[in-house]
Amino acid sequence: MTNSFVCAVDVGTGSARAGILDTGGTLLGRAEHPIVMNRPKAEHAEHDSQDIWSAVCIAVRAAREKAGVAAEDIVGISFDATCSLVVRGKDGGQLSVSVSGERRWDTIVWLDHRAIAEADECTESGHAVLDYIGGVMSPEMETPKLMWLKRNLPGTWNEAGYLFDLTDFLSWKATGSLARSQCTLTAKWTYLAHEETGWRHDFFQAVGLGDLFEHGNLPDKASPVGADIGRLGAEAAAELGLTEKCRVGAGVIDAYAGALGVLGGFAGDETNIGRHLALIAGTSSCVMAMSPDPQPFAGVWGPYYGAALPRLWLSEGGQSATGALLDHIIRWHGAGGEPDAAMHARIARRVAELRAVEGENLAARLHVLPDFHGNRSPLADPHAVGVVSGLTLESSFDSLCKLYWRTAVSIALGVRHVLEALNENGYLIDTLHVTGGHTKNPLLMELYADATGCTVVEPLADEAVLLGTGMIAATAAGLFPDLNAACVAMQQGGKTREPNSAAAGRFDRDYRVFLEMHRQRQALDEIR
Repeated sequence: MTNSFVCAVDVGTGSARAGILDTGGTLLGRAEHPIVMNRPKAEHAEHDSQDIWSAVCIAVRAAREKAGVAAEDIVGISFDATCSLVVRGKDGGQLSVSVSGERRWDTIVWLDHRAIAEADECTESGHAVLDYIGGVMSPEMETPKLMWLKRNLPGTWNEAGYLFDLTDFLSWKATGSLARSQCTLTAKWTYLAHEETGWRHDFFQAVGLGDLFEHGNLPDKASPVGADIGRLGAEAAAELGLTEKCRVGAGVIDAYAGALGVLGGFAGDETNIGRHLALIAGTSSCVMAMSPDPQPFAGVWGPYYGAALPRLWLSEGGQSATGALLDHIIRWHGAGGEPDAAMHARIARRVAELRAVEGENLAARLHVLPDFHGNRSPLADPHAVGVVSGLTLESSFDSLCKLYWRTAVSIALGVRHVLEALNENGYLIDTLHVTGGHTKNPLLMELYADATGCTVVEPLADEAVLLGTGMIAATAAGLFPDLNAACVAMQQGGKTREPNSAAAGRFDRDYRVFLEMHRQRQALDEIR
């Protein structure tokens, strides 16, 4: 095993990343390459899947070069990606999902909300599959996107021969296999992995997608996470700079890879894993909790069976815009500008200076409701909007810093809102494991502990998402007997931050305001 390494590929919203890991979970080399996005109109967002594959190949080659590992020593590869929808023709070629008609735009991005009306229709169906997605269909899931496609681009629909979640598309490009991951199908396609027959054809009939299986090349059974779905094909191996002996593992949605990366160490402790919450926080935020028994309730997606670890049920919540919201605040404010890392750091430094003078009273009357892109959890309301209360005519840089600070507070309170829903429905969560871009933001990391009252663990692994996907690749390559064993062996641990008890009163008051703002926004929406 000393000469056996794995490759993990993570495709996010703006880039493809690749990492080479050893069997102890150490990241030996990492590389990244940007991917393009098309925004032809409001609420529409599209990728070019060929551009994504090219970016993946560039990143894998560069990561292997940085790691100094021979191609023949990389024995496993797996992919994680956003839950974006890829549409290919019967010949495997690209088909347009865009109102522009350009064939290259063949992928509807996860954050695309064009299908919000179709999502509402799915919810109104009242079908039993809704019991396993929190009772409400999200426009971020694939069924409403497929409904929109059939209604609005019938030419594309009629020509379609392959429909993929992006993770499964990458596995197909790598192997030619039509296997689909239990993670992607269960979390985004209403596949019921806990049932003998996973697909509910009557649901698709009810929402006008009775011919889905004629166009999708979807399998009857999903492949468990980490299953060996075959070797790299000759063309893919050449493009990736790897060899055909490299095995490909059934992958996961990107946030689920992060959950494995931070919670994998508890894979052998199923009785206590429910105390731990994975918070995968970047452009948006996902929270994930696992338990031996299903914990169904409204407003949180799931419970999903085996969507990350075998035999465990997973509940997923989240916030549709977090890092993206802080970026938006910077662009929006007159004293802002480009929300790059330097600007975020400058604001954080100034917030620390202002807090040193004003303490907990900094912008105490300024309150933000962070639902600028809807409320994913626990309200499951994609129509929700953001609210800012307490604005003045001040337009200085300090006023931007105060608004940024209070927006960060609201993001942490949103996590508290989700936690409260989980703990009221069977979980006993007291520890947050945070990974993603937010670990680089000192304000958010402090707030996640202080505003929720939870212990916060920041993983020692630089790239917990790549680590989780590496665990999957190692399982497929046969380096460990199963996924649980790979997770325990490769986990990296983390450093702990305890909440500041002296701050509890301030955030309790803020949380009461936060809940009242939700109620008042809903009351305003009901005025006719």
